[in-house]
Amino acid sequence: MPIRMKVYRQGTEILVAAADADLIGRTFREGKFKIEVGRFYEGDVVSEEAFLEQLEGATIGNFVGRETIEAAKKGGYASDEGTLWIGGVPHAQYILVVG
Repeated sequence: MPIRMKVYRQGTEILVAAADADLIGRTFREGKFKIEVGRFYEGDVVSEEAFLEQLEGATIGNFVGRETIEAAKKGGYASDEGTLWIGGVPHAQYILVVG
């Protein structure tokens, strides 16, 4: 399954938003949690390798979907413990803390 990825740059921050391509345009809810997989994630279709390569320079990551999070886990950018499930769909975030 392809990964859709969009990169945002603001000063020294680089945010990588990525989601399984088939989740784009969908909304998931569970209890008080809701995630909309919309324009924020509507970037290019990329390979797992290209996704991980982009994450090497990222300071923030926002990931949705099984395939995307599995790829992020391979690179050390996500973990099972840090993954939140919303409506049966996994969501994880990555933040690089320097100091």
